[in-house]
Amino acid sequence: MSKIMDRKTLNRFYDKSFFLIGIFATSISLIFLLALLLDILADGMGRLGWQFLANYSSRKPEEAGILSAWVGTVWIMVLTGGIAFPLGVSAAIYLEEYSRKNWLTDIIEINIANLAGVPSIIYGLLGLGLFVRLLNMERSVIAGAMTLAILVLPIVILSTREAIKSIPPSIREASYALGASKWQTIRNQVLPSAMPGILTGVILAMSRAVGETAPLITMGALTYIAFLPASPISAEFPYISFQGLFDAFTVLPIQIFNWVSRPQKGFAIDAAAGIIVLLVITFVMNAFAIYLRQKYQKKIRW
Repeated sequence: MSKIMDRKTLNRFYDKSFFLIGIFATSISLIFLLALLLDILADGMGRLGWQFLANYSSRKPEEAGILSAWVGTVWIMVLTGGIAFPLGVSAAIYLEEYSRKNWLTDIIEINIANLAGVPSIIYGLLGLGLFVRLLNMERSVIAGAMTLAILVLPIVILSTREAIKSIPPSIREASYALGASKWQTIRNQVLPSAMPGILTGVILAMSRAVGETAPLITMGALTYIAFLPASPISAEFPYISFQGLFDAFTVLPIQIFNWVSRPQKGFAIDAAAGIIVLLVITFVMNAFAIYLRQKYQKKIRW
């Protein structure tokens, strides 16, 4: 009996120790993150303003702005999400609901899992060879968006598959019992129930994409442009223009990288202000996805 009590006491000690080690490790990470954020805010807050947001980059740090960079970031993120989300979800639905389990699907699943860990610069080389040169898209917005979409596609597929797997079989069985087809069951029952998990994966994927620099530099994105991609809204019929998809672009991570590589102190301040804007764009994007996730969670009734 005493041996059992000693064993229980030892297990409680291990549990408490692991808990304290986890709290300590998390606290250290949060302290470093907070210190970094405070340093960036202290350097960049004074530089933020309408002039900084509405001006193009300049050789003079006090006149430099991020207009082309933040507009390019919005363009790239919207297109990346618009490409990666439907493709990733569709691929996950096929692999999880329709495909037969054989050696071919096993190879596909292994490759998808491996692609999630491939260095981002490899995707940049793929985008350069496939989209820029082979498909002759040049160094355009659509080429950059498709490169980043391929980069985050494995994350979206894996997270969607896990979300679909988490749906209880009873949901499908009840739908089939009421006469629904397989696609009706997936569309009306499985996908709405799995949407919170899917959107969690999309948040992670887009958070990675918004900060990527290496793939876009590799495929030839510009560090300085003094114009914006053409507006998607046209004054002439059909009132929609796709010209902006084929215009050159730059993004905030590239602009920040360009500024921090310069020796002048003013450009370091500009880079800090650019980081703040990039963080705001990331938070807004994630907040929208979290809102959608919470909205779907409220509809789930198991």
